[in-house]
Amino acid sequence: MSVAVIVPAVGESITSGVLSAWHKKDGDHVAVGDPLFTLDTDKVSSEVTALESGVLRIKIAEGSEVPIGSTVAEIEAGAAPAKAKVEKPTAIVEEKKAETKPEPKTEVMAAKAAPAVAVPPASRPSPEGRVSRRKLTPLRRKIALQLVNAQQTAAILTTFNEVDMSAVMNLRKEVQEGFQAKYGVKLGFMSFFIKAVVEALQAVPQINAQLEGDELIENHYYDIGVAVGTEKGLMVPVLRDCEKLSLAGLEKELLGFAVKAREGKIGLSDLQGGVFTISNGGVYGSLLSTPILNPPQSGILGMHKIQDRPVAINGKVEIRPMMYLALSYDHRVVDGKEAVTFLIKIKEALENPVRLFLD
Repeated sequence: MSVAVIVPAVGESITSGVLSAWHKKDGDHVAVGDPLFTLDTDKVSSEVTALESGVLRIKIAEGSEVPIGSTVAEIEAGAAPAKAKVEKPTAIVEEKKAETKPEPKTEVMAAKAAPAVAVPPASRPSPEGRVSRRKLTPLRRKIALQLVNAQQTAAILTTFNEVDMSAVMNLRKEVQEGFQAKYGVKLGFMSFFIKAVVEALQAVPQINAQLEGDELIENHYYDIGVAVGTEKGLMVPVLRDCEKLSLAGLEKELLGFAVKAREGKIGLSDLQGGVFTISNGGVYGSLLSTPILNPPQSGILGMHKIQDRPVAINGKVEIRPMMYLALSYDHRVVDGKEAVTFLIKIKEALENPVRLFLD
């Protein structure tokens, strides 16, 4: 009996996807739960597993666009994998036959020697190898469209500030061992930034609002998106109710999303509903950038590389670990005064992080 392998539904508005990779070969034996293929859509990348044990018969090749509900393979339920053929030991027989042949005379060998083959002149490199062409994945197409729409539909402005990371770095170093022993996760930088952003949003609620037609929607919750780069492209999983989570709770949520991203298991529900986004270009070495809004949100915070720089402290020059902060915002919703106030609130929270830690 054959069981059809169907492209599953992965979201209400998604009608098709790209079968980007088969994880099994045609004729392989699969067990229930084995990963079969990866489906890329314009929102998420999903791994489809086997619902039956048996031999896989692939019908659709990698790279094909497939409608939701279509059949891409069949599993011959209960069939056993084909046994490998045993090769006969012919090499020994051939060797023995060769030993019985008389050795030809030297003159005869010379007469039968093949004439020397002229080496052709080196050919010029083919222009065909200078470029490669491939279709954009649905996810990359969606990212491109969303970024262009953001630039065209919002009045994006970016304002900057800098923060002295000494206090956060010293606090992390001081409590890290006990924190890990108690909570089972490392204390990173991102949880401090999320807590600081929540405080700043509470102090400047205009940034936690968004335009919808001719109405201004004010959000009274704090679901924060954290942009992460994956092999498939940029994704922004959302941490829910961040105002209710401790630093340890935030770190556990972040670790869970990191595992999901690495395994390609971030779902559509993980990406929906954020009110503000944090993007950390510093992990790639970025010193300064102007992040683009994640519509319909009105603000996004860019974190950057921590770099030792000379700064004036109480009239003296000291070397401190400094980070530039960039807030891009929709100027239709947020005024410059509010944007500057928001960044100063984040700066104050991070330069006095003990209160965040105690909260």
